[in-house]
Parts: sequence; structure tokens; C-alpha cells
Amino acid sequence: MPPNGSVFSASASLSQLLDSLSQEQRHNQELLASLAFALRSFTNLSRFLELVPLLTSRLVNAEGAILLVFHDDGRLWHDQLQATPADRCAELLRQLAALPDADLAACSDHQSLVALLDGLVGRLLGEVEVVATSVVARNRQRGRLYVFGNSHGLPWSGIHRRHLQLVADLTGVALESESLLQAKQRHERLDRQMSIGAEIQAQLLPDRCPVIEGVDLAARCRSAFAVGGDYYDFIPTRPQLTGRRRQASRWALVMGDVMGKGVPAGLLMTLLRGMLRAEVLSGHRPDRILHDLNQLAQEDLDHSHRFVTLFYSDFDPRTRLLRYANAAHNPPLLWRQARRRIERLDAPGLLIGLQLDVNYGLGQIVLEPGDVLLYYTDGVTEATGLNGERFAEQRLLAHLQTVCASGLGAQGILDEVFARLDRFVGVDHQLEDDASMVVLKVEGGIP
Repeated sequence: MPPNGSVFSASASLSQLLDSLSQEQRHNQELLASLAFALRSFTNLSRFLELVPLLTSRLVNAEGAILLVFHDDGRLWHDQLQATPADRCAELLRQLAALPDADLAACSDHQSLVALLDGLVGRLLGEVEVVATSVVARNRQRGRLYVFGNSHGLPWSGIHRRHLQLVADLTGVALESESLLQAKQRHERLDRQMSIGAEIQAQLLPDRCPVIEGVDLAARCRSAFAVGGDYYDFIPTRPQLTGRRRQASRWALVMGDVMGKGVPAGLLMTLLRGMLRAEVLSGHRPDRILHDLNQLAQEDLDHSHRFVTLFYSDFDPRTRLLRYANAAHNPPLLWRQARRRIERLDAPGLLIGLQLDVNYGLGQIVLEPGDVLLYYTDGVTEATGLNGERFAEQRLLAHLQTVCASGLGAQGILDEVFARLDRFVGVDHQLEDDASMVVLKVEGGIP
């Protein structure tokens, strides 16, 4: 039997070993807790990433550690190269930062990229043992985490490997959180810009219809997006007049639509609005005004690769003469009270911006008391219903016939047509395109 002293010595050694393991375990738990605290507390990604190599090297008892991270598009994030110890890794970081993006982009896949970086890191570190793992978030390669030992190698174990992977996973969470935060901030900035654009556009569209002698007017624009490409306007051809003289003078009534939606379409329509208002002051006929507008806008529309449909008309309250020209816009619908039927007002002409030298046809008609004229954009007739069918001109014609015969005023007619469109599309469904309508009713008809 061994002497009592030997038993006591073995027991003490075992106790010291267990105490040492317990201390290492507590040490590792504290390091992981520190990293987790940094992850949930830091609002600055750089501060978190600076901690990763330092805590990793201590966690696995390595000489040092290196963290390489990638941008969302796969490029090496040169500003976020992290390593410890600083003096040992200074030259390595310098050479990694100097890597051209083209060299990394030449890698056909992530495996090729990892092989390139692993080879470069191993070569720059020299004769040391290197262990690496990938930083992954949502199945995307977001970086590479390395630990390295001295010439005697790493005191490596399965626990060390799990700890290394745990740090890499926490780093992936941090990078993904930052990416989501940046995307959220971009969307918020875009929302603010859209709100400003919508506010500006709302100010450019007439906030109310003007008083024109002998007619009743109503108008509404419903945008599919915050900013849309639909446009309507009422422009006095003699703006210097005031009061009753202004009401009895000739007015231009315009309906237009830029091909496309959103901010680009809204900006282009704003540009054309300014050009058109300047052209109206020339006093030319509608066909000449469209001809000149097409030439003025040609360069801007050519650069944007967009076109514009536009129906331009002017109305003289004294004679009730309506003159018009059309740049491939939906022809307005005219309900004749005396005949109880609907006609289309159209004239030949190409889209604004399609080609430089275009001639437009001129049409004219005398409106009679009780007649109703509906201007509209294709967002009305192309609206899709719950069954997948389009609202179509035929439905618009049929409903307009009914509401015009009922004797409603311009606002009542507009409300009824929009209500019919809403029922067709579905009250909880958004229009796919901007929808605008203007109703002009000549006063004095028989109900």
C-alpha cells in the first residue's frame, strides 16, 4: 500500500487540477459574456469588431487572431481589418488592405476567395500554426476568423474549436444586424424623400378647381405610389386678368401621364408642367403648343428613356368652343345631353418625346348646356379587378352614361365614377397605376 503521504499528494494534485480547470472555465465564460455584452450594447460596429481578435486569442490561448470581413456585395472590407497583437500583424494588415478588389472579384466563388485569403494569411504569418473558420450569417459568407500559435503550435482542443466557432457566429450576427440597420436607414431616407416629393407634387397639382364661367369642374388624382406621373392642370391663357374677366376668358385644360411610376415619373411631369405653362402664355392653338412642347422636352425625355401622353385643350366660355390636340393620350369622353350618348374626342399625334419633329392634329367642338366631358388617365381603364380583368373603357363608358343621365353635378359624377372603380378593384386593394380624372359639366342643361 502507498504511504499516506503519497495519497495526500495525489489528492492535492487532483484538487489543484480541478481548481485550475474551474478557473479556466470561469475565465472563458467571462470572455464570452463580455463579447455578448458588446454585441447587444455597442451601436458602433467597429468597436465590436476590434474586440473580436483580442477576446478570441485569449479564449483559445493563441498567440494572436485576425478578423477579415466582407461587404454585402462580397468585397473585402478594408476599413474593418482587425488583428492582435498589433505589432506582429501590422505588415499583414497593410498587405491585406492593399489587395485590389479586382483580384478578389476574379475568384469565381466563395471557396476560391477563402482559399486565396487563407493562403495569403498563412504566407504572411510565416512558420506558425493557423486555424480558420468562416463568419456566416443567413447562409452568406460574411468573413473569416483566424487564430495562430507560436512555433510550438496551438494548445488546441475540441472546446477551443467550439469557442472559435461561437465567436465567429456572434460576429456574423453583428454584421447582419449592421446590414439590416443600414437597410432600414436607407429605407427611412427614401421614405422621407418620397414624402417630400409627394408634398411638392401635391402642391403642383391644383388644390381646387378654378371658377370658369358657365361650367362646373371637379378633379382628383389618386397615386399608386407616394409620387406619381399623372398630371392635370387648369391654366388661364390670360393670367393678367382678374375677377369676372378672368372667369370669362379662355382656359387651358390639360391631362397627361408620364410612362412609369414613382419619383422619376413625378420629376419629369413637374418639368413638363413648367414648360407647358410657359407655352400657354404664347396664345398659340393647341396643336402648335404640343408641337413646341415636344421639341422643348425632347432632350430631357431622351435622356430619361421615357415618353409622355398629353391631351391639351382650351375652352372659351363665351362661345363654349373647345379646341384640342392629343399626344397619344386616352381620348376624353363627351356625354351629349341632347343625344343621350357618349363620343370620344381625339386627334392624331405621337407621344411627347418620341421624335423631334411631330405635327399634331387640331380638333374643335362646341359644347352644349348639360354636356359632360371626362378627362382620364390609363390608370382608370387599366385597373385590375379581383378576377384579374381590367376595368376597361367599356365599363367606364357604361357607368358614365348612367351617372350623367342622373343629373348629378361635376363633383357627384366624379365621386360616382371613382366609387365604381373602387368597387371593381376592391376596397382593400391598391391601384397598380396612378388614376386621375377631371369632370367638366356645362351648366344650364335640362335635368
